[in-house]
Amino acid sequence: MPPLSAAIAAADTGAPTRKLRPRSAVSAGVGIVGLIGLFSYLLLARHAPEIATLLGIDWAGRGRMDGPVSAVASVLACGLPMVLWSLFVDKVHRNPSTGIDWSLRRPWRETLDISLTKLAGLWATWGLIALGYATMRFYWSGQYEFSMGLLARVAPWLLLASVPYMIWLDRRLLEPRDGCYAFGRWLLVPGARVESRAIGHHFRAWAVKGFFTAFMLSIVPGNFASLVSVEMSEVLANPYMTGLWAINLLYLVDVHIATVGYILTLRPLDAHIRTANPYGMAWVAALICYPPFILMNGGPLDYQVGGADWGYWLAGHDALMGAWGAALVFLIGIYAWATMAFGIRFSNLTHRGVITHGPYALTRHPAYISKNLSWWVGSLPFLVTSGSWVEGARNTALLALVSGVYYWRAKTEEKHLLADPAYQAYWNWAQANALIPRLFAKLSGRKAPLIRLEPDPRVGPVA
Repeated sequence: MPPLSAAIAAADTGAPTRKLRPRSAVSAGVGIVGLIGLFSYLLLARHAPEIATLLGIDWAGRGRMDGPVSAVASVLACGLPMVLWSLFVDKVHRNPSTGIDWSLRRPWRETLDISLTKLAGLWATWGLIALGYATMRFYWSGQYEFSMGLLARVAPWLLLASVPYMIWLDRRLLEPRDGCYAFGRWLLVPGARVESRAIGHHFRAWAVKGFFTAFMLSIVPGNFASLVSVEMSEVLANPYMTGLWAINLLYLVDVHIATVGYILTLRPLDAHIRTANPYGMAWVAALICYPPFILMNGGPLDYQVGGADWGYWLAGHDALMGAWGAALVFLIGIYAWATMAFGIRFSNLTHRGVITHGPYALTRHPAYISKNLSWWVGSLPFLVTSGSWVEGARNTALLALVSGVYYWRAKTEEKHLLADPAYQAYWNWAQANALIPRLFAKLSGRKAPLIRLEPDPRVGPVA
């Protein structure tokens, strides 16, 4: 694939650009029903004692439902409505992109050898992920202890469920011989010719799922408990506490919908991973934003040393603090909205369908833009408690580098996604019609260019 800038320069900028926004792979309704399910459970968890009393249930000594088991239930409350909406309203299982022909029901004996080969590949992959978890010490301390315990408890059930699921699915797949099959065949038939690119895609997809699922599950309980257990008198004590509560609520939306997305990578939901990013620098850019590789929050790109947040600097100015908090809530709201737009398909480093609705109708990277702006507004890096202008300048430079990392992430992600003509169509539409690109084009006085790329063989066909 040629460099992005070269491809843009080579494109026919005189070609007509469609005004109609390309169809989104996910409907807005999916995220909305997930939000309703999550908030309904949050209210239930907060008011469990009062509800139990109303229903005549003995709830003595139990208090609010803020424990880790309840947090897992909140993920289910968020995910189940999204699955039901996807199946019964959007009917995503009928999408051609699933690769499933529901009228096709091969005899199970005809596909059994394929299914058993795929099960060998799948179980071996799970074994490698488990070995990674067992080897890395950080997975067995702190917040990760919860996710490791949970995954260990569900693993036997997943192994059992995978057998009928694989046999059932392979009877209906147009092409059941995928990367999982290639890896299983490589294991079972030494010397057999296999598709190495397919195996590479399989490993990358499961590396994403293994790494990020464990991380997301690890932060669910703390995020959920903080919102269930806090008293509203504390929330309403001052504009700063109100703003923090609203921000935490929006992060709850982001965390839960993202967790559901990493779990439900299933073909019958059309939420499978089409391709996983094949570019090494894309993985570097993404992983340095997450533990244990994170370079912020105590690492070399920590932009908060000697600093304080907006609540410290605006203390005593309630009106200004309220306005500042509202601006932060607005930015984090866009960030949460961007995650919600993915429905059950959120995931880093993967292509699971092109999202064009919600904030993605305004700009191609609403999450990265809003998140980085919220850090600038919330941390005020140029101010430090010591009064040292050197430390303030250093923090400002470091936050600029952090924003640069996210720009880098955006570009490496687009390099991957632009191998799909569907994303090319969205890219061109956004350049000509979306609010933010149009604003930049107007300010710069340059016409928004179009793009036309040849598929990159390293990405492979969209599954």
